[in-house]
Amino acid sequence: MENKRERVIIIGGGFAGLRVARKLNNKKKYEVVMIDRVNHHCFQPLFYQVASARLEPSSISFPFRKIFQRSKNIQFRMTEITEIVPEENKVIGKDADFYYDKLIIASGCKTNYYGNDNMGKNAFGMKSTKEAVRIRNHVLLTFEKMIMKGEKSRPGNWNIVIVGGGPTGVEMAGAFAEMKNDVLPRDYTKMDFSKLKIYLINGGASTLAAMSENAQKKSKEYLEKLRVIVMNSTIVKDYDGQKLTLGDDTELLSSNVIWAAGVTGNTIPGIKEEYIERNRYLVDEFNGVKGYDNIYAIGDVACMKTGEYPQGHPQLAGVANQQGSRLGKNLAKNKKEDWKPFHYIDKGTMATVGKYKAVVDLPFWKFSGRIAWYCWMLLHLMLILGVRSKLAVFFNWTWSFFNKDSSLRLIIVSQKYRDTIQ
Repeated sequence: MENKRERVIIIGGGFAGLRVARKLNNKKKYEVVMIDRVNHHCFQPLFYQVASARLEPSSISFPFRKIFQRSKNIQFRMTEITEIVPEENKVIGKDADFYYDKLIIASGCKTNYYGNDNMGKNAFGMKSTKEAVRIRNHVLLTFEKMIMKGEKSRPGNWNIVIVGGGPTGVEMAGAFAEMKNDVLPRDYTKMDFSKLKIYLINGGASTLAAMSENAQKKSKEYLEKLRVIVMNSTIVKDYDGQKLTLGDDTELLSSNVIWAAGVTGNTIPGIKEEYIERNRYLVDEFNGVKGYDNIYAIGDVACMKTGEYPQGHPQLAGVANQQGSRLGKNLAKNKKEDWKPFHYIDKGTMATVGKYKAVVDLPFWKFSGRIAWYCWMLLHLMLILGVRSKLAVFFNWTWSFFNKDSSLRLIIVSQKYRDTIQ
C-alpha cells in the first residue's frame, strides 16, 4: 500500500517561496500547494524599470502555473491567506481553507510608512507589479495633462520625488533622471524639461548606507551628474498629495511622490505574538518558527538571530533565496537528524544609477563605473526566469543603450482615473 504523502503549504511565491517549491518539485514524499494573492512570480529588483517605462511587466512576471506546468506534485491556488490556525493545522483563505502537515510562511514584506497615514494614502509604494505600473501611468499622465494646460497647471506638479536612499530609491532616481534628460524632451517638444526637478530624499547621512564608502560616495556623485537633487539627512513629515512637508517645515510641490524608504514583514494573524518581533517571525537555525513543530518562515518575514546578525538577517533577495534553498534541501532529506542549519553567505551587493554608472560591493572587491554596470546587467539577466523573458529584457536594454529611448511609454488607465489628475 502506497504511503500517504505529506501536504506542504507554501504561503507566498516570492524569491523564498519559489526557491523552496523548486527544491521540493517532484519529491514523492510531499504534495505541495503554493498559495499567493497574485498568479505570478515577480522579479522585484526590476520594478523600478517598469515604473520608469523601460520594461513591460510581462518581461519580469512569470505565471506560477507555467513555472510548475510539468510538476507532478505542486499545485497553485490564487487567494489571500487571512489567518493561520496552528491548532488545526489549517490556514484560512478568502476563498477556501487549506489543511497542512507542514506550513512554510514566505509572505514577504510590504511598504513601511512608519505610521505616517497620509504618506501611505497619497504616496506611491512599489512592492508589486500593479504599483509599478501605477507609477508609470501616473507620471506619464502628469505630462499629458500639463502639455494641455500649460501655465494653468499647478506649479511644481510634475516634479518627481523619491523618498529613500537605498538601492531602490537610488536606481529609480537615476532611471527617471535619464528619462528626463534623454527621452521626455523628444516626446514633448513644446515643454521645457529644465524646470522638471527630480529629488531623492534620504533620512540617512548618505545614499546606499548599507554598502561601502565607495558605493556611498559614487552613488551620490552619479546622481548629481544626472542632475538629481540629493537631500541627505532629511526627514519627511507629511504629504497631502500635492505638497510634501519636510522635517524642517520646508515644502516641495509634487504630485509624483514615490516611497522607497522601508519595508516591514507581511505577517499573518494566528501565530502567537511572543514569537513575532518587529513584524517578523522568530525562527531557529533551521527556519522553524519558535513554539511550533511544523511551521517554518523564510525570507523577509523571518527573523533568525545569530552572532553576526543579532537583529536578524537583512531583508534581501539573496537571503530569501538561500533560506528557501536550504529549507527545501532539508525537507527533502528522509531524517530530520540529517538537516543542516542555515548560514547566510554574503555574495555581495550592487546598484545601478544609469548608463555606465553602477556600484558593486563584493566580499573581496569594491568597484564602480562601467565594469560594475556590465556586471549588474549580466547578473540580473541570469536571474530572470525564462529564455523569452531574458531575450525581451536584453532586447529592450540594447535598444535603450543605442537609442536612449524605448517604445514602452503606454498609459493604460480608466477615464475615471484620468479625470483625477490635475
